[in-house]
Amino acid sequence: MKIEKIEVLVVGPEDKHYTWSEDIPEIFQTNTIIRIHTDSDIIGEAAVWNATYFEYDKYTAESLKHLLPILIGKNPLDRDSILYDIRPRVFPQPPGAQAIIDNALWDIFGKYSKMPIYQLLGGRREKIKSYASTVMYDTIDDYLKVINDMKNQGFSAVKFHTWCVPEKDLELAKEARKAFPKMNFMLDAENNYDLENSLLIAKELERLDFTWFEAPLPDYDFSGYKKIVNNCGIKVIPSGNWIIDLQRFSDAINSNVWSAARTDMAMLGGISNGKKAMDISAIAGIDCEIMSWGYTLVSVANLHLMLASDNCTYYEQPLPYEMFEFGMKDVLRTKVDGYMYAPKKPGLGMEINWEMMKQKVIFQFYCDKRKNIGHVHS
Repeated sequence: MKIEKIEVLVVGPEDKHYTWSEDIPEIFQTNTIIRIHTDSDIIGEAAVWNATYFEYDKYTAESLKHLLPILIGKNPLDRDSILYDIRPRVFPQPPGAQAIIDNALWDIFGKYSKMPIYQLLGGRREKIKSYASTVMYDTIDDYLKVINDMKNQGFSAVKFHTWCVPEKDLELAKEARKAFPKMNFMLDAENNYDLENSLLIAKELERLDFTWFEAPLPDYDFSGYKKIVNNCGIKVIPSGNWIIDLQRFSDAINSNVWSAARTDMAMLGGISNGKKAMDISAIAGIDCEIMSWGYTLVSVANLHLMLASDNCTYYEQPLPYEMFEFGMKDVLRTKVDGYMYAPKKPGLGMEINWEMMKQKVIFQFYCDKRKNIGHVHS
């Protein structure tokens, strides 16, 4: 089998833009999709998600122009060799560029093997509990309505993306616990607190029996995180967005920086490295809470990682559902029992509705069998 052609499409499908912090502008959430065509009937499809201010991201797609010619003519099943050839050797590159290639190669391998990826990775389970992951809302009442709605849909857990202002966030936490004494809650501070407030909020969230406290400080503030972890009993995890190589990730784990790790396959270069990060965490005896915010093809890649391991406790279901399901025939929806279930189809297991998806393409190009880059003009 050989790779003959590769397509890249950047999709911006949002009708409404949201944010996750009072001081962050409304976010443009990009769905960058790759299609790797082989000389057989198999096409590998994958995607990465990016969040940017004011305009949709094109830098991940642009960076792929420098990598895709390397793939032409290669056997897509020889994944390790390809990943070695496209590694960031001299200059850094967006981790999503390697990730989207890695995931598409896994999709090809799964379709070739007629198996879902999580089974190829070792398949530890068929389902995982879900938490509803909110955007930022205007008022506490808005959050309480969302919690109630999610509870009625079967969720047992909700994670708050909030104003990222300690006093306001704590008030929400108290009101949510008062109104829903049996729900599981998490708070994500989007790396926005200082150390003093992080320690204060951690102790308060522990008293309120929150499941975890996420991203109070930048992920690389190892000394700050160690102080929080050593002074409270709540599970303290990073955002997962800032440690983008396995060596640095391993250093953090071995230094006991966090109560549990957190990452995303796209931040570490794809499913291959994501699985290694989960294994590193498991060997250290800690959980690795994989994020799965993003569009369907992104979320399902992270879901396969979760199902291939047993040291991730929740699947992250981003809200609102419909926006992230755009252009898909298959979607990821938490069932009424509060679980997300394994895909049944081979590879990533999600089929794209190309007629719909192409309606929102904002940028695209291809790499042909002669290794030439060509642009498609709408």
